[in-house]
Amino acid sequence: MAIAFFDLDKTLLAVNSGSLWVRRELARGHITRMQALRASMWLARYHLGFVAMQDALRRAITHLEGTGEQHVRERTVQFYEEVVRSQFRPGALRAVEEHRLAGDKLVLLTSSSGYMSELVARDLGLDAVLCNRFEVDASGLHTGRPLGEVCFGEGKLFYARSYAAQAGVPLSECAFYTDSYSDLPVMEVVGRPVAVHPDRRLRREALRRGWSVVDWGVPGVLIDDAAPPAGC
Repeated sequence: MAIAFFDLDKTLLAVNSGSLWVRRELARGHITRMQALRASMWLARYHLGFVAMQDALRRAITHLEGTGEQHVRERTVQFYEEVVRSQFRPGALRAVEEHRLAGDKLVLLTSSSGYMSELVARDLGLDAVLCNRFEVDASGLHTGRPLGEVCFGEGKLFYARSYAAQAGVPLSECAFYTDSYSDLPVMEVVGRPVAVHPDRRLRREALRRGWSVVDWGVPGVLIDDAAPPAGC
């Protein structure tokens, strides 16, 4: 048995569900224009190298303070069913099934929320979810604090290492599929790092290191099984 770790946004999915969620929440009046603008500004600062994404995520989580867990969970279910469920890459579904047939553990490793991640895991029949979860008080309201380490960058490596150790599987026998350079800490330690539609920095790093670079297609477009992968 080995473990196959999968990133979610732009990897299993052809879209960034987080960005779509912010737009939808703004359109439906669940967040203000100022909150949406702040989220965009933090993301821009991250891309410019002025702030760590871990800090941006912690900042975003603070905006949940005082909101009801059940209400957010219900909105996430509706969002998933109406927007996200149709966005799985065809190659992603095939890769999941190949690992399942090989007897591997299937694990979602994402910075997305537990509310979204659990829905994905249910639909794809995954074995475990490693993601960002939020503290909830006794009355069912979010406190604005994360539960445990923030699952991003080095945080993803922390969760991957912990899960692999509990399963008794060395990371050298694991695979990890992602599109993002921010996941380099995990890519560097697994035995099979695979860049899926990678961003510019990850593509450059993958080609330099001889990692696989693959095209999993987009929803509604069939992949030619005979076509060679994009990269080596």
